[in-house]
Amino acid sequence: MPAHYQAYGLTISSEIELPELPQVSTLAHPADLSITRDPSLTAAPTGEDWVQLSPFAWTAPTAFMLLVPDVAWFLVENGQTIRVAPVGDIDMASVRVFLLGSAIGALLFQRGYLVLHGNAVDMGDACMLCLGVSGAGKSTLAAAFAARGYSVLADDVVAINNVGQALPGIPRIKIWRDAAERLCVDTGSLDRIRPQMEKFNLPLPQTLVSTPRPVKWVFLLGKHEKPGFELTHLNGIGRFGPLMANTYRRRFMEGMRLNADHLAQCGRFAGLVQMAQVRRPETGFDIDGLVDLLLEDMSKVPSA
Repeated sequence: MPAHYQAYGLTISSEIELPELPQVSTLAHPADLSITRDPSLTAAPTGEDWVQLSPFAWTAPTAFMLLVPDVAWFLVENGQTIRVAPVGDIDMASVRVFLLGSAIGALLFQRGYLVLHGNAVDMGDACMLCLGVSGAGKSTLAAAFAARGYSVLADDVVAINNVGQALPGIPRIKIWRDAAERLCVDTGSLDRIRPQMEKFNLPLPQTLVSTPRPVKWVFLLGKHEKPGFELTHLNGIGRFGPLMANTYRRRFMEGMRLNADHLAQCGRFAGLVQMAQVRRPETGFDIDGLVDLLLEDMSKVPSA
């Protein structure tokens, strides 16, 4: 029997156990998203609507297919279904990494959301986003805010609706061992996101934020070789490019022919937020100093 969950404002019926998600006992209405096992997914799709994005990814206007070699096939359709075919005896933790990452990201695109690669942190009446490339320190920063009592709305995959609100996502942070040690987090009781990786699921309270939060501040995280922090505010058209650059799995969106909608979403969202580029030293990550810097900057432009 499928179990029922919720995330990103969706009710989810899943034949695959999803311990990372809040579970609900019953559904009053049919689920928004159905996740099923489908052993028949064993080959690349055919048909004139399909475009091959890479050796292992294909898109059509309302569908997305992904093969993660030695892990699973995924087929995402119409913003309503995800079909999964695990490969061999692969562990389900590895399957969930891609199910709750690339597959859910593609589904959120199909449902019309602006999907960004970063973290969303609730600041009370509004929230802030931390965007940046892998290794910039987004999850470490989110975990540092959580340690100070702030609620993390979403980690890695951030969905923004048409009025500029971030949707509560998956209540966990994916954190590397060195970052956990920096934050004095004991990884001994944490589950690895994949058995062979030194990256862990850091669970977060599942009940603190249950409704979308308007995004007020966006910080673009990067590194430099200088000794201190550097914060530069971006205005006007300068906010547009970073949103395009930090779109989650941008090729997926482009393959599904959503470019025009995405451009409009970026333009609209850029006009709603305060945005700044923040660079930290390449070495010696002063995470507490970075949190203090961002809190000070946000205090200059209150949420209301």
